[in-house]
Amino acid sequence: MSEQTAAVRFLTNLLGIYSPSGDEQAIAAFLATEMKRMGFEVGIDMIGNVIGVVGKGDPVILLCGHMDTVAGHVPLRVEEGKIFARGAVDAKGPLAAMIMAAAQAVKEPGFKGKLLIASVVEEEATSKGVRHLITQGINADYALFGEPSGVENITMGYKGQIQLKITVKTETGHASTPWIYDNALDKAYELWSQIKSACTYPSLDPQETPFTSITVCLVKMVGGWGNSIIPFEAEIILDVRVPIQFTTTQVYDKMIKIIANYQNANPKVNVTPSVLDTVEPFEANKSSPLVHVLSSSVRKVLNKPATLLRKTGTGDMNILGRAMNLPIVTYGPGDSHLDHTMDEHIEINEYLQAIAVYKETILQLTKLYNSKNGSGVVKF
Repeated sequence: MSEQTAAVRFLTNLLGIYSPSGDEQAIAAFLATEMKRMGFEVGIDMIGNVIGVVGKGDPVILLCGHMDTVAGHVPLRVEEGKIFARGAVDAKGPLAAMIMAAAQAVKEPGFKGKLLIASVVEEEATSKGVRHLITQGINADYALFGEPSGVENITMGYKGQIQLKITVKTETGHASTPWIYDNALDKAYELWSQIKSACTYPSLDPQETPFTSITVCLVKMVGGWGNSIIPFEAEIILDVRVPIQFTTTQVYDKMIKIIANYQNANPKVNVTPSVLDTVEPFEANKSSPLVHVLSSSVRKVLNKPATLLRKTGTGDMNILGRAMNLPIVTYGPGDSHLDHTMDEHIEINEYLQAIAVYKETILQLTKLYNSKNGSGVVKF
């Protein structure tokens, strides 16, 4: 079986396993078995991350991807050079490409270096997998995260995120007298409208971009107890994205000021905000050796220059990048606009090209590192 055929089969089998966040046991077992067959030393840690190691010596290159997906089946099918399935883009395609590239790279004559594959859990929910890696004192000289950037692009930065819950409570009465009592659902939506108005993109500032703007999305609203009862409690959950020039604390303070102003104007309404989770924004150093090597690999494989991207989403690179002082970027095959959609698919040719780019990057990094006697200092 050719390397390309084996790579496509591996990804197809990976996509055949449904693995929404919190239900990664079956895919973890599959990955552990397949990676052992490829020559990795493999273990599954206490929270379900699959950790594979292949090669010896320096440098240590961390290749990190997530094996969970958002919920919702997309029937697995192969059509016209594309594989359709939940996770094809986000992010089993990149994960499979990294694993195949690592397995191929260590077979090259004279290869010296250790490749650490981390297939983590719950990236789509709590980022529990990468947070646990950090607590275990993981060490590496370089880190590559596998997320869909498009095979020609390198993701340098992500916005941060605040998951904000706001509970609104009012007095209640009979639904036949709505003019007497405040309606908690009405008030919650009224508050949301004020927050949305204060954080709308595009704004009047011509210098503002999607990456440099604060955006807020209403992702959940619940409330009400019955057909004849004026709602006396409502809950909204907001997804707040934090641009690189702010911290999550600064943006949260902005939200609190809006809420406080609303509370002052509506003294009979009780408003309680609470933070469910935060991730700080992050942007990698574009002058790092890793960026130069990855860009060179894209050019070599595709015969075209790489484009450096800044994205409005949030990824595990934010968390590890802030916790560890090392060269780090995100790269992977797939169109990120297909993330979480019912049309999610990856082009087989792009997946195979990404394997070649990852492999070339691994080989160039190890050669450059060791050409400097293991110092890790590479000048361009």
